[in-house]
Amino acid sequence: GELLVRYGTQEQKEYFLPRLADGTLIPCFGLTGPHSGSDATSLIGSYGVVEERDGVVGVRATFKKRYITLAPVAGVVGIGLNLQDPNGLLKGNGGEGFTVALLERHHEGLRMGPRHKPLNAAFMNGTVEGEDVWIPMSHILGGQERCGFGWHMFVECLAEGRGVSLPAGAAGSARGVVTAVGAYARVRKQFKVPIAEFGGIQEALADAGSDGLICLAGTDLMNAIIDNHEAPMVISSVMKQNCTERGRRIIERAMDVAAGSAICLGDKNLVGNPYMSMPIGITVEGANIMTRSFQIIGQGLTRCHPHMIDIINALQMPKEQEAEATKIFVKQFYNVLGHGVSNFGRSISRGISSSISTKTRSKTAYKDGDKLLAYHEAQLLRLSANFAMTADLCFTLGGRLKFEELLMGRLADALGAIFLGYSTLHHYTRRRGVEGLEAITEHAMQRLEYEAQEALKVASDNFPGQLGPIAAATMKVGCFPLGGVTRHYKPPSDELTKEVSRLITTPSGLRDMFAETLYGSDEATYKQGEYQGSDLAYALPICVEADKIASTLRREKREPTQAEADKIAEADALRDILIQVDVFPYLTPEEGSEGYVRPAILGTEERLANLEQKTFDDVLEATTAKTA
Repeated sequence: GELLVRYGTQEQKEYFLPRLADGTLIPCFGLTGPHSGSDATSLIGSYGVVEERDGVVGVRATFKKRYITLAPVAGVVGIGLNLQDPNGLLKGNGGEGFTVALLERHHEGLRMGPRHKPLNAAFMNGTVEGEDVWIPMSHILGGQERCGFGWHMFVECLAEGRGVSLPAGAAGSARGVVTAVGAYARVRKQFKVPIAEFGGIQEALADAGSDGLICLAGTDLMNAIIDNHEAPMVISSVMKQNCTERGRRIIERAMDVAAGSAICLGDKNLVGNPYMSMPIGITVEGANIMTRSFQIIGQGLTRCHPHMIDIINALQMPKEQEAEATKIFVKQFYNVLGHGVSNFGRSISRGISSSISTKTRSKTAYKDGDKLLAYHEAQLLRLSANFAMTADLCFTLGGRLKFEELLMGRLADALGAIFLGYSTLHHYTRRRGVEGLEAITEHAMQRLEYEAQEALKVASDNFPGQLGPIAAATMKVGCFPLGGVTRHYKPPSDELTKEVSRLITTPSGLRDMFAETLYGSDEATYKQGEYQGSDLAYALPICVEADKIASTLRREKREPTQAEADKIAEADALRDILIQVDVFPYLTPEEGSEGYVRPAILGTEERLANLEQKTFDDVLEATTAKTA
């Protein structure tokens, strides 16, 4: 849709946009091929040759695409091709290179429909193929003049969607886990105690909760940026990689807490299918390893620098403008040096001031919302200066930087933690007043600051290149001025972890915030027995009240009243229902066929048939006879 709005011809806009808007046509984008995965824009195996047929110029295209989201149900596909014009038929109107063609499903020679099966998920994904498919110039996105313009389209339009759709999946996981698994931890008892009272469970739930808050905050801010008609490619990459990784951690924590209930699939299992499908979000729209170790810093280092783009543009100016280019280059070169020196100074000064504020801050200061905001804003300013100084040092590597993926990955971790830290504080200012929000925000911010610090520390320990030792020493002085390698950010305390877990596993405003958009989360839509997550949320306050009654009875050493006994019985009945898992008489059609005996059992029966004593009872009978 956005490609058409920005680059489509008037005819293409008038035809496709209304049909895309009302769902008549579902779109997909055919970019990835068998030999073009992370390097999708290389378009190996997908090419088009400009030809003339019956006096009409068009493109003869061959392509083989896979992993194409929505391909099995799409009515129109944008095909990425490497366009060649060996006979010069374009005549300067358009060029060779990455080109996008718009083909409807019924286009002659186009084959769409065969599906992949991504981890048993309900995910429409498949192939798009064609050999010697004739494509008129009217089907080239933007017409002939946009031939060879596909890279610009790809960079400007396709990047922002990955910062919305896949992080939304992580946000959905966060809401489901915090509400359903948090309630399960209170409903489920072992050793006559809700497992929510065990330290290991509390640690897992608190981490899942603060990761969940980070994902919610990041998606809120990213969506606002997109709604503001901005297309931040670097932030979009940060969101995709960072939120899907946190989404995976959230589901893993849920699996650990729910344990046996999480590994037995069926309607009662809320986390098994998300656990299986989470790697899809990790993999698609740019695998996370590639995004983290190359894309974020590889694009961001020059795109986000205030002077580097001007230097690059000066180097690319034509020869006849050499004097002007030299003037611009020299000016911006000195600007880069000045910028680096000021970043170094800021990094040291903020490092000293933030270290002092951290040491003098009490463990309960976060309960004052104004102090929470002021303190963590100062820490993010410090870390931003640390990161900016480190980014300046990376320019000493020159072109070698693109091969230093370990370094770029650590810097991506630091940048992601800083951006999501700002997102989390922004979320707090918008939702301030929610019960428990201060505690979980503090937990999330401490983790993010610790992540950024550790990423910068490891980067300084392993800075590559001939100037690596000098850059590493500079980093240590700039990032950790009070001792070089001393770090003052630490993971959340056990006390804070227990508080966050308590808020997740008991009725609270924080739980209500996570449940806001969940199906069956309000009385109007709730139907008991329809959805396990809703049933767990419904049972939570009843079980909490029953546990309080039981605790009171033990303390007062008395028998319950009838009302108290009824409440305990109600909770016990709900617990008994909600801890059950699904069982099946058989799992395959073959198992369900009449007279079927599982091979292992059949073999046992055959072996026993050759024995005189076939069962344990036979043995006992024979032994008794001998004894008599």
